Amino acid sequence: MVQGLAASAAVPRGMLVADAWSQLGDAVAPLSNASGRPLARTVKLLLDPLVLRPAQNPRFSGGAVAVEHVDALRRAILDAGPALAATAAWFQLLKRARRRAGVTEGHPQDLYFQRCYELAHLHGDPAALPDAAGIAAAAVDDVHAERGEVSADRLRRFLTDPARTAELTGLLRDAWSHRARPPDAPDGPAPGLAAFLDDCATAPDPRLWQALADAGAGTAEAADLDRPGVAFDHGLTAHERPAAPELGDRAAKRSLPKPFDRSIMERLFAGLTTWFQRESMADVPSLVTGEIARSAAPWQLAEEPSRVAMALGRGASAGLGADDARPASDANARLLHRWRRESYVHRVLRLPDASAIGVEVRGTRGAYLRRLWVRLHGRELRGEATAADGVWDLLDGALRSVVMDQRDRLKRSLAREADRS
Repeated sequence: MVQGLAASAAVPRGMLVADAWSQLGDAVAPLSNASGRPLARTVKLLLDPLVLRPAQNPRFSGGAVAVEHVDALRRAILDAGPALAATAAWFQLLKRARRRAGVTEGHPQDLYFQRCYELAHLHGDPAALPDAAGIAAAAVDDVHAERGEVSADRLRRFLTDPARTAELTGLLRDAWSHRARPPDAPDGPAPGLAAFLDDCATAPDPRLWQALADAGAGTAEAADLDRPGVAFDHGLTAHERPAAPELGDRAAKRSLPKPFDRSIMERLFAGLTTWFQRESMADVPSLVTGEIARSAAPWQLAEEPSRVAMALGRGASAGLGADDARPASDANARLLHRWRRESYVHRVLRLPDASAIGVEVRGTRGAYLRRLWVRLHGRELRGEATAADGVWDLLDGALRSVVMDQRDRLKRSLAREADRS
């Protein structure tokens, strides 16, 4: 299938991965969907971070792979075949151990895929081990012990405990009633922000980055978010202006509101259920009180470097969703180029504005700022610092993620239309 595309300049990455995956056979069925393709979580948790490693192998990143790298990508997946087959076998064992232990918390794929890959490298195929079931049971216990006090169930119990609700509600009300008023927003990005946007992709300046944080440039850029319609236009809230969140008592990852509209429960739930959250964060009471304070801060982020990154993201994303925007900086030009080179963008922009996919593509900037906020919020929860040399990866990675989601949704939409015709 892939060989027939060799005359073109590049091969769609998803097609290439699926083609290589199909050659691994039934041994990886537990990691595959009904059509024999790798599960979305298999790609996200195993193939991308552990096998293909696009951050270290840029030739494997993006939506298409150059023809000269097709064989290398295929070979990387096939070479990992034995480890992936063992991973699939360990996953089956861990699911059985989970059922025997009565564990219901968390999604098994999120929790166990990477641990199973580790077990595959440590022990190989579990079928050759007499104590494989015991190792699997210990792994399940270990995974959930690592989550410690940080779990969605414990978080929910803490937030809904009648003995604490009044106190937490008071903390939330106090945090929002004593919010510091940011300085007046400048007209356009501050000069330092503009200079950083011109160089962050190629030669980020750590001294300028530190100067922006020390000067509170991100806080200053948040000044207009309380004005009617500004945060709404940025896609950060569905309301005219941000309001204090509720404590909340439930959350569902597939139906989370926009960032500024999320309850404290929803904000922390989103961070606790991401696949990479294996190490313990703070204890639940500290997480909750910290999130209450964060919700009332500029950009609803606690750290000034995070706020500076959001301000940079706002500048870098100008014009996304429009077909006639002129670049205002090098970073802006790069993001616009990444977005415009997607063939689906040109196709969708020819559709009526009212079409569902047309509305989504024209709303790319809001989707981008939401994705960037979520990533920065997650970094704060995990205590990860944002440094100058990591800013461009954040800015570019947020758009890459949005583009991939839009592309996938468009494919599903077109497939449904084809089925109806």
